[in-house]
Amino acid sequence: MNNKKFSVITLVISLSACSMMPTYERPAAPAPTAWPDSVKLKATGIALAEWQHYFPDPRLQGLIAAALENNRDLRISTARIAEARAQYGIQSADRLPNVNLAASRNASRTPADLSSTGSVLTTQRYDVNVNVVSYELDFWGRVSSLSASAKASYLATESAQHAFRLSLIADVANAYLSLLEMRERTQLADATVKARAESRDLMSRRREAGVSNDTDWLQAEGSYQSAAADLANLQQQRAAAENLLNLLVGKSVAEIKDLPSGLSLAEQGINSNLFAGLPADVLLRRPDVLAAEQQLIAANANVGAARAAFFPRISLTGSAGTASNSLAGLFDAGSGAWSFLPSISMPLFDAGRNSANVDITQARKVIAVASYEKTIQQAFREVADLLTARDRLAEQLTAQQANAEAQKHLLTLVEARYRVGIVSYLEVLDAQRQAFAAEQGEIQVRREWFSAATQLYKALAGESNDSMAKPPQEATSK
Repeated sequence: MNNKKFSVITLVISLSACSMMPTYERPAAPAPTAWPDSVKLKATGIALAEWQHYFPDPRLQGLIAAALENNRDLRISTARIAEARAQYGIQSADRLPNVNLAASRNASRTPADLSSTGSVLTTQRYDVNVNVVSYELDFWGRVSSLSASAKASYLATESAQHAFRLSLIADVANAYLSLLEMRERTQLADATVKARAESRDLMSRRREAGVSNDTDWLQAEGSYQSAAADLANLQQQRAAAENLLNLLVGKSVAEIKDLPSGLSLAEQGINSNLFAGLPADVLLRRPDVLAAEQQLIAANANVGAARAAFFPRISLTGSAGTASNSLAGLFDAGSGAWSFLPSISMPLFDAGRNSANVDITQARKVIAVASYEKTIQQAFREVADLLTARDRLAEQLTAQQANAEAQKHLLTLVEARYRVGIVSYLEVLDAQRQAFAAEQGEIQVRREWFSAATQLYKALAGESNDSMAKPPQEATSK
């Protein structure tokens, strides 16, 4: 008898261990095994410090901290994590019996003409029970597959929130750098407008004195108006950059108390010493790739749940407690009561519903695999583009700085030659325009380099490497 009981228990345990869920295997990363030849890297695996160390500007640090606290999109993303976590808790709870404590009183009166005794019949019943409500024995892994799917969905949401957090940090930094660029370019344009206004006034006086002709004055006037138009355009772009920064931070920057003063664009000191290594090592740690993989795991688990629908579902419903026709005798000896209602159901004909459900989950798994692989491919392209852009922008910035110095020197020489009457004023204006464009270009390229370094922080999910390139020394100081 004991052997029979042991055999039954063993059979139940064995059946409970069954699962229709396919064994999950991570797809091979569809990305090259090395970064492009244009990017020279040496992997050391040194972990990146927190964003507070990556972005040393104290004002930028304060703005990022405010954005992480106030940004509405981040609040929504965080709330979705709580929602997914709760959904996983609900699904996971189905793997355990749902036990309730219930107490009830049932009283009834039967009229005499309906009573079998010919007299009024009054009855009452008191019950106290512990109930197990429709607990499914998970022989085929249907419930565990649904729980695994909910858990993977929760983890995917968490990874997506991490990706959004990195994106928010990078977006705030980019908006701040763009604002610094617009401020510096506006200051340069404002100084240029004032200088050209003085030149225009000088030409006006020289024309009145008969030293210069109308052509020189008109050229000076046109140069002044062109600079004024550039200044108005840059002021508009600066206002737009301020509005974007306010949106990302979640409140007006002017309303943030105790916000420290910041550094100039050239003093930012952002260092793109990001860990690179092999593409597979880097990309598989990105939160967007992790989220895509968790979605694939959830799709894989849903296949198991759909397959289990073809097999019988065994549910247990029961209760145990005490019952009596009087409240005083509810817990007397002999008042025990119980009920046990096992049930089994097996699909016989569903017009292909279960087969269609399996086909749906299989198709969604294929979609999830393709989405996962596409995410990796996009991540590789993004990182490779940023690494190449960072290196080429460093070279471009060095050349742009040299060009700006050359144009300044040329302007000085042309102005000296004009004063002694060797060249016309037209050459002076041309030299001024070239010098102005070169200085504006230097500021713009410097901001683009720092923006590439900022995007690398997000793209590489915070991994670091001290061996990766820094901007040229000239790029960080003037």
